[in-house]
Amino acid sequence: MQPNDSLAEAIGLIGYATQDAGIGGVLKSRVVDFRVDEIATTIALNPKGRFTVAKVTLTNWETNRFCNNLAKKLSISRNRIFFAGTKDKRAVTSQLFVIDAPQFKVSEVEMNDVVIEVLGRTHQKIGFGNHRGNRFTIVVRGCAHEDGTPMTEEEALLEVEQIRTGMEEKLGSGRFPNWIGPQRFGSGRAVTAEVGRSVVQHQWAEAVHTYISMEGEHESPDVAAFRKHIREHGITQEGLALAPDWLGYERRMTEHLLNNPEDHIGAFKKLPNNLQLMTIHALQSVVFNRSLRMRLEQGMSITTPEAGDLVGRLDEKGQLSANNCVVVEERTAPRIGRNCQLGRLSVTGPLPGRDVRTCEGTPGEMEASILTEMGLGELNWEIEDIPRLTTTGTRRALTSSFDEFTVEATPKASDDTLGEHWNEGPKDGSRWHPDGACLKFRFTLSSGSYATILLREFMRTPLNQL
Repeated sequence: MQPNDSLAEAIGLIGYATQDAGIGGVLKSRVVDFRVDEIATTIALNPKGRFTVAKVTLTNWETNRFCNNLAKKLSISRNRIFFAGTKDKRAVTSQLFVIDAPQFKVSEVEMNDVVIEVLGRTHQKIGFGNHRGNRFTIVVRGCAHEDGTPMTEEEALLEVEQIRTGMEEKLGSGRFPNWIGPQRFGSGRAVTAEVGRSVVQHQWAEAVHTYISMEGEHESPDVAAFRKHIREHGITQEGLALAPDWLGYERRMTEHLLNNPEDHIGAFKKLPNNLQLMTIHALQSVVFNRSLRMRLEQGMSITTPEAGDLVGRLDEKGQLSANNCVVVEERTAPRIGRNCQLGRLSVTGPLPGRDVRTCEGTPGEMEASILTEMGLGELNWEIEDIPRLTTTGTRRALTSSFDEFTVEATPKASDDTLGEHWNEGPKDGSRWHPDGACLKFRFTLSSGSYATILLREFMRTPLNQL
């Protein structure tokens, strides 16, 4: 079952590997229900090393915010702190940091909900290349049937096993669809991809007005009133007065247009550089998700290639070598298909850009139809006005792998530990029940894969419950 979910529709995240009902439920009812332990490559310790190596455990901390605070505590530049990958905020996360500061200073740092264990010194920095994957321990609470009635532990565990078996039969052992999760699209509103569409089409006024005024679900009344005013009356001083102070980007963009009514590019540049680029990445991600969705809907395999598909090699960390993809031909399909089943190769989908290769044959026609439907078919993805936003494009594996998978029933928690969202109870369109079973999942994923996307295959809930 696909729940009625406007966010999922907007980002193309529709469909599942199997036709099962799922278990419903809610993630992150408590921060400790979502634990992430990073799997990193080994760092060589050396007592004469310049850098301090520390294992840091964060509770309900966003990674970059922690780095900014740590830099202030150590009186060093934020650029002197290195790590392999960002982690979920509402979670307990454990990962290695390499810090260009003396050991004793690092060991003296104290912050709430932060545990720093100094391991030694090293000559090495770390970055994304050191990130092999993550080990997850995640609790799903309030499992429920499609009609909202609570599930027993036995029912929930049976459904999980049925879905896992079905995915294995359809995709192969330990594989699941490699959807790009809602984290890539920002929080609250599905606005980033819509802004990105206007940017690549050089429609700067539309990009800015979309970012400022597009309504989002569950926004506060003052924010909703501001956005509505801009939609109905355009950029006005009255509208600016309605904008809450904490709506910083929208206020700065509005102020710029009040002073420079025709300078929409300047207004767009009021967004941070990384958020500007995120709009392009989000648009690419919608194209990928819609390509994956169409293959599933048309009954095409996402693990076994057919003639015209682009297939890439997977390294020992499960990462795709996107620069060396090859087109599958009729004569090579059986051999390439066997290597895909063995996990050496993967069928890919598009993250479109200026130079990205596209499939041929039926897969190519399908990808082209999606770009045409989205109004992107004739674009070259060059953004002359802000060249750094031009993307060459790449390919992404249609499936990812999980390992060390276990699931077990876990005790329910008292309501006073579960937070406001839980205590408000299920709302219309949601799928969970406070009396439903609680299950604890454990598994590992390679870097670049989303734990919430794997759990989505088992839960079948609206994205706001993940």
